[in-house]
Amino acid sequence: MESDAVSVERLIPAPAEAIFALLADPAQHPAIDGSGSVREAKPSSSKLALGSTFGMKMRMGIPYSTSNEVVEFEPNRRIAWAPRLAGPLAPLAPAGRRWRYELEPAEGGTRVRETWDISRDRLKGLFRRGRLPDRVRADMGATLERIEKLLT
Repeated sequence: MESDAVSVERLIPAPAEAIFALLADPAQHPAIDGSGSVREAKPSSSKLALGSTFGMKMRMGIPYSTSNEVVEFEPNRRIAWAPRLAGPLAPLAPAGRRWRYELEPAEGGTRVRETWDISRDRLKGLFRRGRLPDRVRADMGATLERIEKLLT
């Protein structure tokens, strides 16, 4: 990994509004997650907006929870959230990564770019090494494939 971000793109034959609706509904995140780590959305009363927070029950080897803040939001064009560990260990956990989705109308549907951005993460040097970037890239590709299957 030569930069502080990994991105994948896919042309999805669906309108940006439908794709964005999936992304802005945390209850749908377990269905679209290609990594298998997102298990369940914690109850939320509304769709996401800039500054919203939402929780997720996760599992990557061991179960854990995250609290996510929406840090970028442009309806039907762009959404990003910054996850943090939730619970008593949250203050000790690294933070600073972002998951971003950018939607661009294109012939035949919408070009969707998902990005894992670690440029603000204290542990980015560790995350840039080894197989993690390749695994993240594959998982994001699977996520975009799941979004397409749900919408077409």
